[in-house]
Amino acid sequence: MSVPPGERLPASRIASHLAVMAVVAAVMGVVVAGLAIPFAGVLGIGAKSLSKTVDNLPAQLEADPLAQQTKIVDGSGNVIATLYDQNRINVPLSQISRKMTKAIVAIEDYRFYQHGALDLKGTLRALVTNQASNGTVQGGSSITQQMVKMTLLNQAKTAKERKAATADTYARKLTELRYAIAFEQHYSKDWILERYLNIAYFGDGAYGVQAAARHYFGTNAKDLTLVQGATLAGLVKNPTGYDPITNAAHAIERRNVVLDRMAQLHVISQHQADKNKKLPLGLHPVQTPNGCVNSSAPFFCDYVVNYLEHDPALGKTAAARKKLLYTGGLTIHTTISLRDQRAADTSVSKHVYPTNQAIGALAMVQPGTGDVKALSQSRPMGRDAKAGQTFLNYVVPQKYGDSAGFQPGSTFKAFVLAAAIRQGIPLSETIASPMVENIPMNQYRVCGDRPFASTDTWNVHSSTISGTMDAYTGTQESVNTFFAKLELQTGLCAPYHLAKKMGITLNDPPTEMVPSFTLGVASVSPLELAGAYATFAARGLHCDARPVVSIDDSNGHQLKAYPTQCQQVLAAPVADAVNDVLRGVMSPTGFGANLILNQESAAKTGTNDNNMSVWFMGYTPNLATASMIAGANSQGHWITLNGQTIGGVFTDVAHGSTTAGPMWYDAMSQIQNWLPDATFTPPNGQDINGVQTTVPDVSGQPYDQAANELKQAGFQVTDGGYRNSGYAVDTVAYTNPGAGTQVASGTAITIYRSNGNPYVPPTHHHHGGGNPGHGNGHHGH
Repeated sequence: MSVPPGERLPASRIASHLAVMAVVAAVMGVVVAGLAIPFAGVLGIGAKSLSKTVDNLPAQLEADPLAQQTKIVDGSGNVIATLYDQNRINVPLSQISRKMTKAIVAIEDYRFYQHGALDLKGTLRALVTNQASNGTVQGGSSITQQMVKMTLLNQAKTAKERKAATADTYARKLTELRYAIAFEQHYSKDWILERYLNIAYFGDGAYGVQAAARHYFGTNAKDLTLVQGATLAGLVKNPTGYDPITNAAHAIERRNVVLDRMAQLHVISQHQADKNKKLPLGLHPVQTPNGCVNSSAPFFCDYVVNYLEHDPALGKTAAARKKLLYTGGLTIHTTISLRDQRAADTSVSKHVYPTNQAIGALAMVQPGTGDVKALSQSRPMGRDAKAGQTFLNYVVPQKYGDSAGFQPGSTFKAFVLAAAIRQGIPLSETIASPMVENIPMNQYRVCGDRPFASTDTWNVHSSTISGTMDAYTGTQESVNTFFAKLELQTGLCAPYHLAKKMGITLNDPPTEMVPSFTLGVASVSPLELAGAYATFAARGLHCDARPVVSIDDSNGHQLKAYPTQCQQVLAAPVADAVNDVLRGVMSPTGFGANLILNQESAAKTGTNDNNMSVWFMGYTPNLATASMIAGANSQGHWITLNGQTIGGVFTDVAHGSTTAGPMWYDAMSQIQNWLPDATFTPPNGQDINGVQTTVPDVSGQPYDQAANELKQAGFQVTDGGYRNSGYAVDTVAYTNPGAGTQVASGTAITIYRSNGNPYVPPTHHHHGGGNPGHGNGHHGH
């Protein structure tokens, strides 16, 4: 303790120093007597209150688990996003390089393995020095005491607790010491050093030695070299001042201090120290992006986080669930296919630009599991509204993304079609469908077979064709008047509740269970619609949309599994019939004529009033993909797509097939090569009325066998008597309608039997030969 020449210390300071000296003995007793010592002279408080303070200190400090980063991964374990409050990955001491541990011990507490909780030499030196400089506490802390301080700071919940954990007072020092003794009694030195290296802050957002090794050097803690270890060991004292990225000169200077200290303690030779002091820092900074913004699938990631924050199994409150996600070191296994996601992103960005007055979105769901394979939208995640960025997730239901959804247009006709098939209305039943139809609304029935409560007349317009339609033509041409009249037969209750069971969020029957339901009055997200149509693809099995398969805790043990949640909501033959009808949209004459894949596919287009949004809801047996483009200005108000330039192309009038369809096709034509080959199950005419069914060729069969085969195909049979034929007597000569013809199931097929006399064509010579209409029947041969 030096005093400038010519100055004498005041008496009060001398007394104070004497008190410090007196403390030496007391400190010696600290370790022995568990802190029951009169520190009064140092603290300036009465002996009574001091011993009370000491007695009130808890005997030991619970070391809570350290906050760690959570990883969101795909099925192969590829990381799609990292979430953290503190960027930390815990590692055992065995996974930390010996060069690193030796460097940290050398510079921070070289006698760590020799002394107890307190390094007496260091602490006494600090006490004397600090007393001489007006009582601020500096230095002298053992690694155990530092670990206690970091633990208290890390576990501080309030500003007051944080302040107490870092206060420059002897009271804090005393508290630390009490806890340090407890740690030393209950844990090994290795455990304490391991926790210290995992809890320490190494600057620039890196907590713990593993995150620091990754962050500064792109390596793992177990592979740190001497130079790297010395650099990190030097950081702990002042992570900002010695930051190697922003303060390289200071970082080198500090690293060299560590190397010299290691040489001084004979941990390394002076020659090794000098050689390493000449080396550059050798930084390879690796950023660990935090949150969904930097994810390879930002809006899928956002959906996963929101989905899990709604799961009560992960915590009693939303705040508790969020804390677990951002600090728990979890591994979240998701359903995404990065291959499908890239195909979706490529197509969406090509068809709708971020700053267009429109939003483009694709949602992909796997039938039979509900697994969400990709979610993509044209407006990227971010704060820069001028660049078209947004944090609104337009692809998912409002519960998970804050967007209230979009009007789905004629895509809702599929629910009415399914309800009609379920009720036994034949697909072949024809309905007169003019361009305009006026229907009194009270002719519609709601649940309980009550009339719809309105005296108004619904004025329905068709935008495609008019005429007499059956379910095939009415659906493929999306004829509004056909569906308005079909809904008179099905009632409004059945299609409404079917849509709900198929995953569409419907909560307000008075505004949704209305005659115009079939034209898509309820708002819906692309993900909900993809999930509903996946139900048709899965032959009536509806599976709730599932973004997460399972979650592992920080030790790699499964914390929770998310099994598929599926139920059969439609009989398989009904779904098969819907698929059969919707396959027609993808026929050479359908709306999807230019969008045909090398996989069997089915689709429904959707457009709402004024073309505010257009849809192409296409699916294969293996993947259902909703493609939607909606008009939206920069203020977020919905506008018409007509007259907009979208994706660099001027759109005079928007349509589901020509505007949203190509965006669907460009994604699906990439993905189709990876899908397992599958075909839709043709509907069975025995189960479904009016299915287009091919009449089998039963010529030459015994009558009973032929009749049975026709009934199996869903036809009725009538006996047409005998005809001339080359077939054996009493076997089938031919049928009417003939073999190979497409006829609605339920149709009566007439069987004509052979009388054994070969058929001879008439011999007169006018053009055109025999008239097959006169029962001389060579139909079907």
